[in-house]
Amino acid sequence: MSAIYQRMADLAREGRPFALATVVRTHGSTPQVVGAKLLVTDADVRGKAAGTLGGGCVEADAIIAARKILREGGRAIQAHELTEDLAWNTGLVCGGTMWILVERGDEALGGAALRGPRTALGGPRMADTLQHAADGGPPVALATMLRRAGRELSFAGRIFVGVEGQVSGTLGGEELDRRAATLAIEHLPHATPRTVTLDDQHDLLIDPVAGRPQLVVAGGGHVALAIARQAALLDFDVTILEDRPEFADPDRFNGARVIQGDVPAAIAAFDYSWSSFIVIATRGHKLDADCVRAAVTTPARYIGLLGSRRKTVLIEKMLREEGVDDARIAAIHAPVGLDLGGRTPAEIALSVLAEITARRYQATGQPLRMRL
Repeated sequence: MSAIYQRMADLAREGRPFALATVVRTHGSTPQVVGAKLLVTDADVRGKAAGTLGGGCVEADAIIAARKILREGGRAIQAHELTEDLAWNTGLVCGGTMWILVERGDEALGGAALRGPRTALGGPRMADTLQHAADGGPPVALATMLRRAGRELSFAGRIFVGVEGQVSGTLGGEELDRRAATLAIEHLPHATPRTVTLDDQHDLLIDPVAGRPQLVVAGGGHVALAIARQAALLDFDVTILEDRPEFADPDRFNGARVIQGDVPAAIAAFDYSWSSFIVIATRGHKLDADCVRAAVTTPARYIGLLGSRRKTVLIEKMLREEGVDDARIAAIHAPVGLDLGGRTPAEIALSVLAEITARRYQATGQPLRMRL
């Protein structure tokens, strides 16, 4: 998704018009999720537009609609029903409906940077602010209000909300803006678009724009190596902290950042992002305890500790005796991971990252069949 915001910023700086198509609601099985985007310019040919709505006839229709919006202006929300025949002919998943909002880029993004209780973020255009967020700067949420009338949807307003409460735009009233901003900030850490109900006639699509999540692994052993490899596949920004030279060789970690030195000190001094996860997997109980001590002093919202339940109990007791706040103790996930039954380093890594992924997306970790 970061490429979309880079493209938006480039086009905005060049003064070139573009249209943006966004999936704002889905029902049933669909080839894309809420928040998926497609950016179209007059110069784009099919297959060259940035982003995707899943391909097939739906995407082709969205490109046609986007070019019409570029010529005539305005906004449009169209429902695309994915019938069985359409799915068979195009390869799309059948049985669902996608609602796609198409709008001009200048209307989709506005012109001002976020301003609020502190300072403005990004550059002089909202496109710069969003690009900065997508590149790892402070995250921003697009909060789009949608009016419902049966199966019909219409655009009813949008605000942009920064992580520190900055707001650009209005939904039509201060109280409504405050409520929407509060909801947007609550959902920012999960970094995935979702829809919340405002009232009987309105929904709010909260669409976070954020950089890659950050995973800091204390330890460089076999489990840490497996965690780093799998986390890279999940597009985490991975950093390994290790004090032993033979385990701190960057070549072992396929491009992950490696910091060699005192591990607890490195944890305490690390520059954490807005969405940081720490996993402690060192070689000994004492070093684990020292790492946990350091981790609870950081802003990381997730601290995972590898090891036995007995070690977990002892470390929690130690932290309470040292006066660590209950909220920071609650951030510790120990023993870390979901109960998948595996024992090898790769299986343990899968368990750990499954829990982190569920935490990121506020998911239950239950089998999908349980949701039917």
